[in-house]
Amino acid sequence: MTWTFTEDLDEYLAVAGAAVAARPVENTLLLTVAETLRRRGDDAYGEGTPRYGWWRGADGRVDGALLWTPPHAVLVGTVPAEAVAPLAQACTELGGPAVSAERETARALASRWRRAGAEVTTVLEQRLYRLGELTPPDPAPPGRARVAAAADRELLVEWVEAFRREAGHPGPGAGRAVDDRLTYGDLSLWEDDGVPVAMAGVSRPAAGTVRVAPVYTPPRWRRRGYAAAVTAAVSADARGAGAGEVLLFTDLANPTSNGVYQRIGYRPVADRVEIAPAG
Repeated sequence: MTWTFTEDLDEYLAVAGAAVAARPVENTLLLTVAETLRRRGDDAYGEGTPRYGWWRGADGRVDGALLWTPPHAVLVGTVPAEAVAPLAQACTELGGPAVSAERETARALASRWRRAGAEVTTVLEQRLYRLGELTPPDPAPPGRARVAAAADRELLVEWVEAFRREAGHPGPGAGRAVDDRLTYGDLSLWEDDGVPVAMAGVSRPAAGTVRVAPVYTPPRWRRRGYAAAVTAAVSADARGAGAGEVLLFTDLANPTSNGVYQRIGYRPVADRVEIAPAG
């Protein structure tokens, strides 16, 4: 039983891709990030060289995976309990990066590090939701959704940058990300009287799933139902295009957004926690 690491995305996909795709809901982040790296190159999320890993159980089968795009957190997919102790050691050897994992895995990792004398802090707690029966807002806010176009690029870049700042992950690359998404048509705007007031995106399909992100409303237009409306619109479009599962993450520190998404039909799946060395 061991973790294996590589900087070769093709090797990772060949060895671990099927195991990750076998649990597409729980592994949505690994699926979508790997697809973005495959399409846009190793620098899609920053200048650091991505690393990939997989866990083989006693029977020799791959039974867990992770990927890391520095300077962001290591993204850990579903892993068995016996993989946690070796993973804790491996993350220490990587230089103590932040780690994002399902709550129980994150708790077990933190416990291991604390027993080794390290201080650990919780950076972010999120909840993964899957779409059940879609229930668009009623009454709906004024306006309508439309697919964003090249003419919206400047506004989209501004809003993606603002979304990242509010999410605690500022950095370069918003323009490149928007350009990529415009080629696929997976960003939509809600317009009220012809004025864009909210945005939502949907990831490209991966193993039959898509994930709604980002969802952003500028502060001056919040609490008017625009975010719920544009999220419902892109969710309906994703279902209509054949997605087997429509997913999204929310920040558990934001009860408003959690309530909004549940009211339009999203149901909790699991919590995800990002932890990091303190100090």
